[in-house]
Amino acid sequence: MRQETRIVGELTCRIVKPDHDRPPSGIVILCHGFGAPGDDLVGLADPLIQLAPSLGDRIQFVFPEAPLTIPEVPGGRAWWPIDMMEMQMAIMEGRFRDLRQSVPDLMPAAREKLLSVIDQLQEESGLPLSRFVLGGFSQGSMLTTDVTLRLPESPATLLVYSGTLVAEPQWRELAPNRAGLRVLQSHGTFDPILPFEAANWLRDLFVEAGMNVQFIPFPGIHTIPLEALRASAPLIDEVLPRTPGV
Repeated sequence: MRQETRIVGELTCRIVKPDHDRPPSGIVILCHGFGAPGDDLVGLADPLIQLAPSLGDRIQFVFPEAPLTIPEVPGGRAWWPIDMMEMQMAIMEGRFRDLRQSVPDLMPAAREKLLSVIDQLQEESGLPLSRFVLGGFSQGSMLTTDVTLRLPESPATLLVYSGTLVAEPQWRELAPNRAGLRVLQSHGTFDPILPFEAANWLRDLFVEAGMNVQFIPFPGIHTIPLEALRASAPLIDEVLPRTPGV
Protein backbone atom coordinates (compact mmCIF):
# COMPACT_ATOMS: atom_id res chain seq x y z
CA MET A 1 0.00 0.00 0.00
CA ARG A 2 1.10 3.56 -0.75
CA GLN A 3 0.34 6.63 1.35
CA GLU A 4 0.12 10.22 0.19
CA THR A 5 -1.08 13.49 1.67
CA ARG A 6 -2.86 16.03 -0.54
CA ILE A 7 -5.71 18.49 -0.64
CA VAL A 8 -8.99 16.88 -1.70
CA GLY A 9 -11.88 19.27 -2.03
CA GLU A 10 -11.39 21.70 0.85
CA LEU A 11 -9.51 19.41 3.23
CA THR A 12 -6.06 17.92 3.68
CA CYS A 13 -6.39 14.15 3.36
CA ARG A 14 -4.14 11.19 4.04
CA ILE A 15 -4.77 8.56 1.40
CA VAL A 16 -3.77 4.90 1.61
CA LYS A 17 -4.13 3.06 -1.70
CA PRO A 18 -2.90 -0.03 -3.53
CA ASP A 19 0.60 -0.11 -5.01
CA HIS A 20 -0.75 -0.46 -8.56
CA ASP A 21 -2.34 2.32 -10.62
CA ARG A 22 -5.61 0.56 -11.46
CA PRO A 23 -8.74 2.44 -10.37
CA PRO A 24 -10.21 1.43 -6.99
CA SER A 25 -13.42 -0.55 -6.81
CA GLY A 26 -14.45 1.35 -3.68
CA ILE A 27 -13.46 4.16 -1.33
CA VAL A 28 -13.55 4.19 2.47
CA ILE A 29 -13.61 7.62 4.16
CA LEU A 30 -12.92 7.69 7.92
CA CYS A 31 -13.01 10.92 9.97
CA HIS A 32 -11.09 11.32 13.22
CA GLY A 33 -12.44 12.57 16.53
CA PHE A 34 -12.25 15.86 18.42
CA GLY A 35 -8.77 16.76 19.61
CA ALA A 36 -6.97 14.14 17.54
CA PRO A 37 -4.30 14.91 14.94
CA GLY A 38 -5.29 14.70 11.30
CA ASP A 39 -3.54 11.36 10.79
CA ASP A 40 -5.11 9.73 13.85
CA LEU A 41 -7.05 6.98 12.06
CA VAL A 42 -4.59 6.23 9.26
CA GLY A 43 -3.33 3.25 11.25
CA LEU A 44 -6.71 1.53 10.83
CA ALA A 45 -6.01 0.73 7.18
CA ASP A 46 -3.47 -1.99 7.97
CA PRO A 47 -5.58 -4.04 10.42
CA LEU A 48 -8.64 -3.76 8.18
CA ILE A 49 -6.60 -5.12 5.26
CA GLN A 50 -5.13 -7.86 7.45
CA LEU A 51 -8.65 -8.90 8.43
CA ALA A 52 -9.90 -8.80 4.81
CA PRO A 53 -6.82 -9.09 2.57
CA SER A 54 -8.63 -8.42 -0.72
CA LEU A 55 -9.22 -4.82 0.41
CA GLY A 56 -5.53 -4.07 -0.04
CA ASP A 57 -5.67 -4.59 -3.78
CA ARG A 58 -8.85 -2.69 -4.60
CA ILE A 59 -9.84 -0.14 -1.94
CA GLN A 60 -8.68 3.44 -1.42
CA PHE A 61 -8.76 4.61 2.20
CA VAL A 62 -9.15 8.35 2.76
CA PHE A 63 -8.60 10.10 6.10
CA PRO A 64 -9.64 13.78 6.03
CA GLU A 65 -8.11 16.21 8.51
CA ALA A 66 -10.57 18.41 10.41
CA PRO A 67 -10.32 22.12 9.51
CA LEU A 68 -10.05 23.65 12.99
CA THR A 69 -7.09 23.80 15.35
CA ILE A 70 -7.49 23.56 19.13
CA PRO A 71 -5.12 26.00 20.85
CA GLU A 72 -5.10 24.11 24.13
CA VAL A 73 -4.32 20.77 22.40
CA PRO A 74 -1.06 20.97 20.39
CA GLY A 75 -1.60 19.21 17.09
CA GLY A 76 -5.25 18.57 17.87
CA ARG A 77 -7.95 19.20 15.29
CA ALA A 78 -11.72 19.60 15.46
CA TRP A 79 -14.66 19.49 13.05
CA TRP A 80 -16.47 22.04 15.21
CA PRO A 81 -15.86 23.52 18.68
CA ILE A 82 -16.88 21.50 21.74
CA ASP A 83 -17.02 22.85 25.28
CA MET A 84 -15.80 19.70 27.01
CA MET A 85 -16.35 21.11 30.48
CA GLU A 86 -19.95 21.98 29.70
CA MET A 87 -20.52 18.55 28.19
CA GLN A 88 -19.14 16.80 31.28
CA MET A 89 -21.29 19.01 33.52
CA ALA A 90 -24.34 18.10 31.44
CA ILE A 91 -23.54 14.40 31.93
CA MET A 92 -23.08 14.83 35.70
CA GLU A 93 -26.27 16.84 36.08
CA GLY A 94 -28.40 14.60 33.88
CA ARG A 95 -28.77 17.21 31.12
CA PHE A 96 -26.92 15.32 28.38
CA ARG A 97 -30.22 14.28 26.82
CA ASP A 98 -30.94 17.96 26.07
CA LEU A 99 -27.77 18.30 23.97
CA ARG A 100 -29.07 15.90 21.34
CA GLN A 101 -31.64 18.48 20.22
CA SER A 102 -29.11 21.08 19.09
CA VAL A 103 -27.13 21.45 15.88
CA PRO A 104 -23.49 22.02 16.91
CA ASP A 105 -21.98 25.32 15.87
CA LEU A 106 -20.02 24.98 12.61
CA MET A 107 -21.27 21.45 11.93
CA PRO A 108 -22.94 22.67 8.70
CA ALA A 109 -19.62 24.19 7.60
CA ALA A 110 -17.78 20.93 8.36
CA ARG A 111 -20.46 19.05 6.41
CA GLU A 112 -19.85 21.17 3.32
CA LYS A 113 -16.10 20.58 3.53
CA LEU A 114 -16.53 16.83 3.76
CA LEU A 115 -19.01 16.90 0.88
CA SER A 116 -16.36 18.67 -1.18
CA VAL A 117 -14.01 15.74 -0.49
CA ILE A 118 -16.65 13.23 -1.59
CA ASP A 119 -17.44 15.22 -4.73
CA GLN A 120 -13.79 15.34 -5.82
CA LEU A 121 -13.21 11.65 -5.07
CA GLN A 122 -16.27 10.78 -7.14
CA GLU A 123 -14.97 12.88 -10.02
CA GLU A 124 -11.49 11.35 -9.81
CA SER A 125 -12.62 7.75 -9.48
CA GLY A 126 -15.84 7.75 -11.49
CA LEU A 127 -17.44 5.77 -8.67
CA PRO A 128 -21.04 6.31 -7.53
CA LEU A 129 -21.93 6.94 -3.89
CA SER A 130 -22.91 3.27 -3.60
CA ARG A 131 -19.17 2.47 -3.82
CA PHE A 132 -18.31 4.67 -0.80
CA VAL A 133 -18.14 3.63 2.85
CA LEU A 134 -18.38 6.56 5.27
CA GLY A 135 -17.48 6.44 8.92
CA GLY A 136 -15.49 7.84 11.76
CA PHE A 137 -14.75 7.97 15.45
CA SER A 138 -16.59 10.14 17.99
CA GLN A 139 -17.05 13.63 16.51
CA GLY A 140 -15.95 12.28 13.14
CA SER A 141 -18.76 9.72 13.22
CA MET A 142 -21.28 12.45 14.05
CA LEU A 143 -20.15 14.33 10.95
CA THR A 144 -20.28 11.29 8.66
CA THR A 145 -23.70 10.37 10.02
CA ASP A 146 -24.95 13.88 9.25
CA VAL A 147 -23.47 13.75 5.74
CA THR A 148 -24.82 10.25 5.08
CA LEU A 149 -28.34 11.36 5.93
CA ARG A 150 -28.11 14.30 3.51
CA LEU A 151 -26.51 12.69 0.46
CA PRO A 152 -28.67 12.37 -2.66
CA GLU A 153 -28.37 8.58 -2.40
CA SER A 154 -27.11 6.06 0.12
CA PRO A 155 -23.45 5.12 0.45
CA ALA A 156 -22.52 1.45 0.73
CA THR A 157 -22.52 1.54 4.52
CA LEU A 158 -21.97 3.77 7.56
CA LEU A 159 -19.45 3.01 10.32
CA VAL A 160 -20.16 4.72 13.65
CA TYR A 161 -17.41 4.22 16.23
CA SER A 162 -18.32 5.76 19.62
CA GLY A 163 -20.72 8.30 18.14
CA THR A 164 -23.76 9.97 19.62
CA LEU A 165 -27.05 11.61 18.70
CA VAL A 166 -27.04 15.31 17.82
CA ALA A 167 -29.31 17.45 15.64
CA GLU A 168 -32.08 14.99 16.48
CA PRO A 169 -35.02 16.85 14.86
CA GLN A 170 -33.14 17.10 11.55
CA TRP A 171 -31.74 13.56 11.67
CA ARG A 172 -35.10 12.07 12.57
CA GLU A 173 -36.70 13.79 9.58
CA LEU A 174 -33.94 12.72 7.18
CA ALA A 175 -33.27 9.19 8.42
CA PRO A 176 -36.19 7.39 6.69
CA ASN A 177 -34.56 8.27 3.35
CA ARG A 178 -31.77 5.86 4.31
CA ALA A 179 -34.04 2.88 5.04
CA GLY A 180 -32.17 -0.34 4.31
CA LEU A 181 -28.71 1.22 4.77
CA ARG A 182 -26.19 -1.07 6.47
CA VAL A 183 -24.88 0.56 9.66
CA LEU A 184 -22.19 -0.78 11.97
CA GLN A 185 -22.17 0.98 15.33
CA SER A 186 -19.86 0.28 18.28
CA HIS A 187 -19.76 1.88 21.71
CA GLY A 188 -18.11 1.25 25.07
CA THR A 189 -20.43 0.51 27.96
CA PHE A 190 -18.14 2.52 30.26
CA ASP A 191 -17.56 5.47 27.92
CA PRO A 192 -16.97 8.56 30.12
CA ILE A 193 -17.00 11.00 27.16
CA LEU A 194 -20.16 10.06 25.25
CA PRO A 195 -22.47 7.98 27.45
CA PHE A 196 -23.52 4.52 26.33
CA GLU A 197 -27.15 5.55 26.83
CA ALA A 198 -26.72 8.11 24.06
CA ALA A 199 -25.42 5.40 21.71
CA ASN A 200 -28.68 3.58 22.34
CA TRP A 201 -30.62 6.71 21.36
CA LEU A 202 -28.73 6.86 18.08
CA ARG A 203 -29.16 3.14 17.42
CA ASP A 204 -32.89 3.43 18.06
CA LEU A 205 -33.16 6.31 15.57
CA PHE A 206 -31.40 4.20 12.93
CA VAL A 207 -33.60 1.18 13.60
CA GLU A 208 -36.84 3.15 13.65
CA ALA A 209 -35.90 4.64 10.26
CA GLY A 210 -35.55 1.14 8.79
CA MET A 211 -31.77 0.89 8.63
CA ASN A 212 -30.01 -2.45 8.98
CA VAL A 213 -27.98 -1.92 12.17
CA GLN A 214 -25.24 -4.12 13.60
CA PHE A 215 -24.72 -2.82 17.13
CA ILE A 216 -21.53 -3.79 18.98
CA PRO A 217 -21.42 -2.89 22.67
CA PHE A 218 -18.10 -3.62 24.33
CA PRO A 219 -16.88 -3.43 27.95
CA GLY A 220 -14.58 -0.47 27.45
CA ILE A 221 -14.23 3.28 27.26
CA HIS A 222 -14.03 5.83 24.41
CA THR A 223 -12.16 3.90 21.74
CA ILE A 224 -12.38 1.69 18.66
CA PRO A 225 -12.09 -1.91 19.88
CA LEU A 226 -10.77 -4.90 17.97
CA GLU A 227 -14.32 -6.30 17.94
CA ALA A 228 -15.43 -3.35 15.81
CA LEU A 229 -12.59 -3.80 13.33
CA ARG A 230 -13.27 -7.52 13.09
CA ALA A 231 -16.85 -6.72 12.13
CA SER A 232 -15.96 -3.78 9.86
CA ALA A 233 -13.48 -5.53 7.57
CA PRO A 234 -15.81 -8.26 6.27
CA LEU A 235 -18.65 -5.75 6.00
CA ILE A 236 -16.54 -3.43 3.82
CA ASP A 237 -15.44 -6.45 1.79
CA GLU A 238 -19.07 -7.46 1.29
CA VAL A 239 -20.64 -4.10 0.39
CA LEU A 240 -17.90 -2.86 -1.97
CA PRO A 241 -17.79 -4.89 -5.20
CA ARG A 242 -14.49 -6.42 -6.23
CA THR A 243 -14.46 -4.95 -9.75
CA PRO A 244 -14.24 -1.30 -10.87
CA GLY A 245 -17.27 0.37 -12.38
CA VAL A 246 -20.78 1.41 -11.49
